[in-house]
Parts: sequence; structure tokens; C-alpha cells
Amino acid sequence: MAFATRSFVRAASSDAATAAAKKLLIKHVTIIGGGLMGAGIAQVAAASGHTVVLVDQSDEILKKSTKGIEESLKRVTKKKFADKPEAGVEFIKKTLKNLTTSTDAASVVHSTDLVIEAIVENLEVKNELFKTLDKFAPEHTIFASNTSSLQITKMANATTRQDRFGGLHFFNPVPMMKLVEVIKTPMTSQKTFESLVDFSKAVGKSPVSCKDTPGFIVNRLLVPYMMEAVRLFERGDASKEDIDVAMKLGAGYPMGPFELLDYVGLDTSKYIIDGWHSLEPNNPLFAPSPLLNKLVEEKKLGKKTGEGFYKYK
Repeated sequence: MAFATRSFVRAASSDAATAAAKKLLIKHVTIIGGGLMGAGIAQVAAASGHTVVLVDQSDEILKKSTKGIEESLKRVTKKKFADKPEAGVEFIKKTLKNLTTSTDAASVVHSTDLVIEAIVENLEVKNELFKTLDKFAPEHTIFASNTSSLQITKMANATTRQDRFGGLHFFNPVPMMKLVEVIKTPMTSQKTFESLVDFSKAVGKSPVSCKDTPGFIVNRLLVPYMMEAVRLFERGDASKEDIDVAMKLGAGYPMGPFELLDYVGLDTSKYIIDGWHSLEPNNPLFAPSPLLNKLVEEKKLGKKTGEGFYKYK
């Protein structure tokens, strides 16, 4: 019996080793989009020893992205290396050495292991990007989107590598937020999925997995919650101020739903809910809000414009 057990353990270990060998060890990462999300992902990838190329349309955008990464790294090192400032300086230097920028995505994906897209939330634009990069990236390269609301499957179908395509949804601000949602489509291979999970862990995040369903886990719960708060206010059942206070003090949330809507951007929330409504028009959770539509039409988009549900100085 003991011999049989040892044989089984050896066989299991061998199978595990074979499976691990098949997984792609991601070393070189190309990130498309130098905004807050793209720059944040570039920062954590470079800080964890990956070779990173950050791509955007202009050198001006990339300079702003790099400056933002440097400032963010200084904040991180102030806490992480409070007692060792010299080690902090070395950490920043080493991280920035791992990071380069480019305005030509096609020319830099030829040697990359992973492409992460973090551009505008527009399916046609994303599909066009992936379709182009698919022609230049090596066969082994995995493609991933950081979308928070669009279907990964539709993007994968724009390429010839559906089995090497998944979702990697990071949260803002990336250096601070520990969660990554790893999205597996019906075509995503187990090898690809496990490689994306391993990469998420390598950059210091806690990955959770989800199928390619609208909003994945967090936004699928969060967006309907925020929309229900708006409907509560629209009906006159409670003021927005009292709703925010109630959820902060009663549920322990750091922000109320209206504060969060203003922080996220009312246009972003409207775009998400409109997209889900078009997919499931009979789902009451995805019903549009007349008040939200009105504020977006008036360009009152939240903090970024100085006014949304609240006014900001």
C-alpha cells in the first residue's frame, strides 16, 4: 500500500510538473494605452522584474505616463522603504530600467509574451487593434484586455488566437488595488488561463477567476447597486446625501454610491449600463436612468468636470 501511495504521489508530481512546463512564463509584456490604467499596469509589471514596453499614440502622452509612474513609485517607496531610503532609490531606478515606451505597437510586439490592452472602452477600436497586432505578434503571445464591461469573446474573435486570449481586469489605482479579475472565455485554453493567473500573482495581485459574463464579478454587483441608488433618489424615497451616509455608516463602505458614481465618471457608468441593457433589454437591473442620462447630456460627468451628482471646487 505504501509503495502504491508513493507511486501515485510520484505520478501526480510528474503530471503537475508537466502541466507547469506547458504554461507560458511571462517575462516580456507590452501594454497598449498610457492612461491611468495602462501606466499603473506598466508600473507593477516593471516593479516585479518584467521587461515592459508601454505604447501610446504620441511621445507627449508617454512622457506624461512615465512622469506619473515615477511619482507613483516615489510614493510607494516612501512607505515600503521608510527606513532604507537608499534601497528605495535603487528600487525606482531598477523599475524604470525595466520600462521603455513606443508609439509603434506593431514593431514592439514581435518579441513579447503578453499584450495587455488598456485603451478606450470601444469594442470596434479594440477589435481593430487586436486584429492588427495579431499579424505581428509571435504565435505563443497571449492577448488580454483590461476592459471592465465589454465581452472578451468578441475581441478574441477578431483574432486567430482565440485560445490565447483572456481578460485581465485590474482596478484603479493599480499599484494600490490588490485584485485582478482573470476572465476565461469558452475558447481560452487552460494553459493560457493558468499563465494569466501566474502573471497576476507575479505582479503582486490576488487573482479571482470569472467566466465572460457582463461586468465579471465586481462591476456586475457594483454597477446595479449604484443604479438602484439612483432609482431610489429618482423616486424621491431618500436624498442622495442620506443614501451616501447610510451606505457608509450602515454597510461600512468607504464611499456612498453617488460619491462613487462621481469618482468613476457618469459617462463611464452610463456607457456600461447602456451596453448591458442592449445585451439584456428585459433585465430590470440594467434599465437606463433618465437622471443619469440627463446629467451626461449636460456634460456633468462627476469629479473630472467639476460637477456630477455633487459639485466640486
